[in-house]
Amino acid sequence: MDKYTGKRLDARYEIQELIGVGGMAVVYRAYDIIEDKIVAIKILKDEFLGNKEFIRRFKNESKAISVLSHPNIVKVYDVSFGTKIQYIVMEYINGITMKEFISQQKKISCKDAVYFTKQILSALQHAHKKGVVHRDIKPQNIMLLKDGTIKVTDFGIARFSRNETQTMTDRAIGSVHYISPEQAKGSIIDEKADIYSVGVVLYEMLTGQLPFEADNAVSVAIMQMQSHPKDLREINPDIPEGLEEITLHAMQKLPENRYASAEEMLEDLEKFEKKPDIRFNYAKFTDDDPTRFIGDEKDKKSNYGDKFNRKDEKKKKSKFEVIAGGIAAAVGLFALIFVFMTVFHACGGGAKDVDVPDFRGMKFSDVQNNYNFVWKVEPVYDPSKPEGIIIDQDPLPGSKKVKEGASIMLKVNSSGVLVTVPIVKGLSEDVAKAKLTNAGLKCEVLMIVDNDTPEGIVCGSDPQEGSKATADSTVKLYVSKGPSDEKVVVPDVLNKSLSVAKNELASAGLKVSDNIIREESSMPKDTVISTNPLPGSSVDKDSTVTITVSSGTKREKNLEVSVDLPSNVNQDVTVKVYVDNQLDSTKKVNPSYGGTYSVSLKGSSGKKKVTVNLDDQKYRVYEVDFDASNVRTTESYNYVPKSDKKNSATDESKVY
Repeated sequence: MDKYTGKRLDARYEIQELIGVGGMAVVYRAYDIIEDKIVAIKILKDEFLGNKEFIRRFKNESKAISVLSHPNIVKVYDVSFGTKIQYIVMEYINGITMKEFISQQKKISCKDAVYFTKQILSALQHAHKKGVVHRDIKPQNIMLLKDGTIKVTDFGIARFSRNETQTMTDRAIGSVHYISPEQAKGSIIDEKADIYSVGVVLYEMLTGQLPFEADNAVSVAIMQMQSHPKDLREINPDIPEGLEEITLHAMQKLPENRYASAEEMLEDLEKFEKKPDIRFNYAKFTDDDPTRFIGDEKDKKSNYGDKFNRKDEKKKKSKFEVIAGGIAAAVGLFALIFVFMTVFHACGGGAKDVDVPDFRGMKFSDVQNNYNFVWKVEPVYDPSKPEGIIIDQDPLPGSKKVKEGASIMLKVNSSGVLVTVPIVKGLSEDVAKAKLTNAGLKCEVLMIVDNDTPEGIVCGSDPQEGSKATADSTVKLYVSKGPSDEKVVVPDVLNKSLSVAKNELASAGLKVSDNIIREESSMPKDTVISTNPLPGSSVDKDSTVTITVSSGTKREKNLEVSVDLPSNVNQDVTVKVYVDNQLDSTKKVNPSYGGTYSVSLKGSSGKKKVTVNLDDQKYRVYEVDFDASNVRTTESYNYVPKSDKKNSATDESKVY
């Protein structure tokens, strides 16, 4: 038995059972004796109590969840950040992770995959509106209840600032199989990073496979940045084309090419639900399949599995429903025969022969509703022509006569289509740039040291040659500047003074950039926070290293004190808040309308004492530590309503 099972925490939570172990915390099922309900308690592991980074992440999770209130996000009820124990009390979820469910089912039906994804997006839509970016969406952090309800969990590495640059340590955070390309690069990220991760989760649900797999995490991260996944329908042909388009649109490499928001992706999924044969034309489409009867798609849609009982669905069909279903099937069969005969008649019985007009150079929007043909559109890209212009067609004008209503294939100039990055390795810089331009791509030349490639010759590209890239996007062209005479390793100067760091870097044969970056930090002034390149990196001798140091000024913090109000009181009470024994605020509240009362304090360092009185009765006392970004309860008392003359005993916060 572990150290907590069977114990009572803070005179309130009876620890019943260990239910999970994560990287930085353990999770227990517990009984809340005050609220009379089962809860989950996440406790930071003892070995991380002195680790500032893990403590920051643990506190960040509680802050992120505390500002969120959504049926698809796990609720947080209580937090405690003491010196000997730190824990978060959360909603208890009786279910399994989405990762476990995918492993059991191998692949999930389209209907269920859409149902789950809509719930995930609904949760993220709420979080994003609150300024919270999750940054670690993956099946392991998505809980699935027996009734099919989704709960998004683990906001441990979430960020509140949408424009916050990741630190060096943050770059490795997030599960590599699900992180966005910008996370893999360590770039600034926003809500669209979560959209990419949702796309990967949806991809895995539908195919039973991850889009990128390799022998190590670094290789997978590189694939996230450079490679394009296999088409879903190539793995599972039963996936409707519209759903494949939604998935791949969410997984675009460039954030600006993805859905602008969770709400936008949610809207497309709802459109797909209403019309499963819908097409969005987000990606290049080539119709190589033979003509199919209309009934094929209908049959395919009817085979979507649904393993969960919805609250508004009946478990059994009545006899009337069975009879009605049989009548509907018969009507559908006659309708199918009628459509077939109509199509047959149009193709060979009565339709007149007509010449094929010349559509080249015309706008597709001008021709699509003005001619009696069936259009097959193939998006292509030509930077020299306006968007929406028809570039080519099949059949060509004057080549033959066709029936009215026949299919005409049109190549329409469209931005956003995928083009193939041409082979450029081994070519001269000028020739490679010309090939990229002809392929509809822009070029950015980066000169790098390469011991195996002569000077002026291309040694690689990003995205890699042969992969797919969005038309008119920029391809990085790596051109060799010749072999390096000597390599050196960047020494580890983190947590050292600026002067010492400069001397060690110079001794290693490296230069220090004149642009010293200064950031607010709790570290002493001019202490090195990070270097670029990272310590341990192998670089050319005489390379320049950029140093980031502490400015010596502490960032002002805003800490929230969340006061739990008595649950059994349904009358107004007067809340008085004292900060360091000085009255700070007075307000009347009704505990039955909300379970908590929040007090916000600003400061950069030091500690403050916060006393909360209810109807002039001392109720809670807190210590707010701005240095440790910590709020802890030091005294706790029962509230006695005015009509009740009983005195409540004081509960001291402790583990026993």
